[in-house]
Amino acid sequence: MKIQRQIRRSQKAFTLLEMTVVILVLLTLAGIGTISTKKINEWKLAREAGETLRLVYTAQRQLLSDQPTKRVSEITSSDLLPYMKTATAIPTVEILDGSEATIDFTVSPPVIGSAATPYDPSGSDSDSLWDVGQ
Repeated sequence: MKIQRQIRRSQKAFTLLEMTVVILVLLTLAGIGTISTKKINEWKLAREAGETLRLVYTAQRQLLSDQPTKRVSEITSSDLLPYMKTATAIPTVEILDGSEATIDFTVSPPVIGSAATPYDPSGSDSDSLWDVGQ
């Protein structure tokens, strides 16, 4: 004689396949979040660099409007500092590898690095990221 056992709804459990799918979905979401966070941090660095360059560019323009005979290539940091509010030195910017880079203010518009090899990982000189645009 066979005894039939009824399975109550509360005794059911997740199958291995269901648990695997849930874990894969969670890992995928975590991976997307990590990639997004990295891109956001890179964008923040680029915006800060662009803002710093605009600060130097504004000081450069103000200096040249006060001294119209001065050449851009002759500008020194001591010339620019009076036109930069709250700055005690020419600011530097943090680049993607975590190091600090200087600003070349002897060209117009100023660039990160040197005029010969400016630093701009965005690849565009008109996006205002890592540059002040043209």
